[in-house]
Amino acid sequence: MHEIITLQLGQRANYLATHFWNLQESYFTYNEDEESPVDHDVHFRPGVAADGSETFTPRTVIYDLKGGFGTLRKYNALYQLSEDANPGQGLWDGKETIQQQTPIPQSDYQRNLDAGLPAPALSSETVRYWSDYNRLFYHPRSIVQLNEYELNSKIMPFEDWGVGEELFNDLDKEHDLLDRDLRPFAEECDQMRAIQIFTGSDDAWGGFAAKYVDRIRDEYGKKAVWVWALENGRKVDRQTQFKRNLNKSRSIYAIAPQASLYTPIIDPPSRIPSTIHIDPHSEWYTSALISSALESVTLPTRLRPYHDFEASLAGDDGVHKIFELQSTIVPEDENTERPNQGFTTQAQQAEDKEDTKSNAKFELDFTYDGLDSDKAHIFNQLQVSRGIITTRKDQSSEEDLGTVRRQRLYNSEPMFQRFHAPLPFPILDSFPRNMFTLPQAKEKVQVLAALTASSRTAEKLKGLETLAGRVAGVDEREALVNGLGEIRESYETGWMSDSDFDDD
Repeated sequence: MHEIITLQLGQRANYLATHFWNLQESYFTYNEDEESPVDHDVHFRPGVAADGSETFTPRTVIYDLKGGFGTLRKYNALYQLSEDANPGQGLWDGKETIQQQTPIPQSDYQRNLDAGLPAPALSSETVRYWSDYNRLFYHPRSIVQLNEYELNSKIMPFEDWGVGEELFNDLDKEHDLLDRDLRPFAEECDQMRAIQIFTGSDDAWGGFAAKYVDRIRDEYGKKAVWVWALENGRKVDRQTQFKRNLNKSRSIYAIAPQASLYTPIIDPPSRIPSTIHIDPHSEWYTSALISSALESVTLPTRLRPYHDFEASLAGDDGVHKIFELQSTIVPEDENTERPNQGFTTQAQQAEDKEDTKSNAKFELDFTYDGLDSDKAHIFNQLQVSRGIITTRKDQSSEEDLGTVRRQRLYNSEPMFQRFHAPLPFPILDSFPRNMFTLPQAKEKVQVLAALTASSRTAEKLKGLETLAGRVAGVDEREALVNGLGEIRESYETGWMSDSDFDDD
């Protein structure tokens, strides 16, 4: 097996990850004659519940602040026998005064799930926490509440990058977070493939994630680390935006060089096509839109048979690790043989020279939605099309990938690979019902998603460099500016690594 362990860091990350896990749960099949195209062992772990029954729970560790879990309990219906409901008085024999917070009432959606009744339609008003639309049971070890800070606190806000870094150091000194939280899941794996991290990057969770990745690299140096770095895309005052951008700069500088994949994600993007409706003030809505792209582009990592996703990301030199997340919702009447639409299979590309070009235009750009893509140079692109009906036989498996790459490198063409899966993106009852306005979008949609490494990253990093030079403190300014500059250079056109130069 090729297992993937997930870390979820913070409220915004948990909104997105909850959609991700709901989608994974929807792929389970319960008919012996029907096999799911998704290998569930990649993301789920077998276990035994308190009553001795077999369980299947996500390989994930969920971190959030006090008050961030909503109605989700550490011990659920599968493991409730493990919870000591009456801890007793201990050594104290005096009078007790118990003070309890007012319990959060369970949402109608969760109440109906527990009762086995049809789930009611969700809305921005009825979703108060990410746990309100969660459809899974988690192992008690997956739930980690950080009581040092409270969600949305005005007195001690969890916003400064250094605060997250300091919190990780304090907790790690006391508990050794990797030994306590991550290692038990890692030791259950036969062949751990990667650790994927959902995290905020423009607040204190960026600092927390940076220290976590640093420790992961010390312990699991050869494993892939995929970081989905969420940024708040809502409009704020100039001073707050400066703080967020500086936090963003620190996250890129500290995490991107150590990650196998680092993808900044704006939540929500500012440019939304007319065929998509969202409530930009609802994290449930905006994270659902992001999940349609993120879950689609990572689909090959859990399909049968095994796909070498990491080799596709590495491209020809393995230098480019910062990728852009993009997607297009494809109408059912679109057909994969139409030219210049980016929907062709790799076999079709070999037949038509024009179709060997990677696609720079997508309806949704979750990374640099304010930067022009027309003049961008693409270094590497991985595309995943799902649910799109192909009319030609896909012969990509018969081609030698190494030969194709060498030929593209020789022709100075971008590295490019496409995966196709017939499995469409399902519209679940935990999803906004009216997000996709296409006629067929009641139950499923066709998605073309991509991860792209391009010269637009250099343009973005140049702006962050300038900001860091003006706003960062004296003690970190030089290292931060120089570090961002080194990363930026590898995304500029015409850049060559030291290994590309021949000795005279």
